[in-house]
Amino acid sequence: MGREAVGERSSWQEGILRRQAARESAARTYARALPVVPVRARGMTIEGADGRRYLDCLSGAGTLALGHNHPVVLEAIRKVLDSGAPLHVLDLATPVKDAFTTELFRTLPPGLAEHARVQFCGPAGTDAVEAAFKLVRTATGRTGMLAFTGAYHGMTAGALEASGSALDVRVARLPYPQDYRCPFGVGGERGAELAARWTESVLDDPKSGVPHPAGMILEPVQGEGGVIPAPDTWLRRMRQLTTDRSIPLIVDEVQTGVGRTGAFWAVEHSGVTPDVMVLSKAIGGSLPLAVVVYHEDLDVWEPGSHAGTFRGNQLAMAAGTATLAHVRENGLSERAHHLGSRMLSELRRSAREFGCVGDVRGRGLMIGVEVVDPTTDGPTERPTPEQPLEPSQDPLRPDAARDPRPPAPELAAAVQRECLRRGLIVELGGRHNSVVRLLPPLTISDEQAAAVLDRLTDALHTVARDHARPRPLH
Repeated sequence: MGREAVGERSSWQEGILRRQAARESAARTYARALPVVPVRARGMTIEGADGRRYLDCLSGAGTLALGHNHPVVLEAIRKVLDSGAPLHVLDLATPVKDAFTTELFRTLPPGLAEHARVQFCGPAGTDAVEAAFKLVRTATGRTGMLAFTGAYHGMTAGALEASGSALDVRVARLPYPQDYRCPFGVGGERGAELAARWTESVLDDPKSGVPHPAGMILEPVQGEGGVIPAPDTWLRRMRQLTTDRSIPLIVDEVQTGVGRTGAFWAVEHSGVTPDVMVLSKAIGGSLPLAVVVYHEDLDVWEPGSHAGTFRGNQLAMAAGTATLAHVRENGLSERAHHLGSRMLSELRRSAREFGCVGDVRGRGLMIGVEVVDPTTDGPTERPTPEQPLEPSQDPLRPDAARDPRPPAPELAAAVQRECLRRGLIVELGGRHNSVVRLLPPLTISDEQAAAVLDRLTDALHTVARDHARPRPLH
């Protein structure tokens, strides 16, 4: 492509971005940090209006389990369009919906699938969270909810109350176990045990100020909270605590579901069977769809207790059926487990040379790199890449107790910008927006995974080098 054509395409993109900034709400988010105008996409690759190509490790915030425009998804959508089937039917039964629910139930944890009911909600995961809250409150006759620090469950009123950034709190907040920034300063199994004991004390102490709740909601891996996997033993403990006290357990699998963490549903790692599962994102195969799946004993709603005009999107159900089946039939959950473990190991190994990396963590293809201030003292001397490590000495070992460095959101934003310059799209998250997050599609190839790691490592190297330079005097 000639210089003139490149200039025209760049000018076209810049014009679109200017008009977006002038017309759209100040609430827009991704567009601020990612000045890309996608015009074509396939698999993991996005092409911008300026002709540049990017590897997409955002994947619609985890929505695109199969990447962009996967053939099985496109074929499923075309089949419905060509059939003349109605595209909008409220909650009426259709062959498309029947196929979706059949495939969905086939993938559910057996203990839930055998006794499950499904509620189709509005098209966003946050509405499914609201429906789950309404469900357990109706079934128990109680009103209070238990949630965890760092949680993210959506942007509507009830979902926000249960999220970590809530301002007007009517939900009891409990400690979520984590290693690098353990609230008890110990991390590992001991930190998880202390978090569980705190929860047990709150529930059993008559003076805790927390009445017997209607339900508990948790994420098996906190995504927006900074890619923090819950220990399996802690999840089993939460299941036992709630069962013993007749508290419905709600598991938010909006981002962790459909193979993302290396199991079809993240709760399967721990063997936990929840009472309620909140599902969205990948279940719609790139189109808007959200459901609540719950145990039949909770099905005490009156007709119309929770409804929505767009709860029966036929194209989304067709795309979702194709996605669920493709992930299941092609063992993509297992591939996410093996490839994700390898990517985590390689990132931890290469990140040891960077003082600005405090922690590398994740599960499956849900990976986070926490960026910290390298100018402060760390918990231990950071070894060179060639220096062998004893497990207890590794500052990037996931269960190592440590005194963490302060988060560095400005450096994390710089890493994101450097990644974009190298043709890699990543997102930021975490308590202080200091965690670089990778959410590649489950169809990522070994070659693409290597390219992702190379570009991210190179971006980290540039940011670490530039930050180490003396600042000019003014």
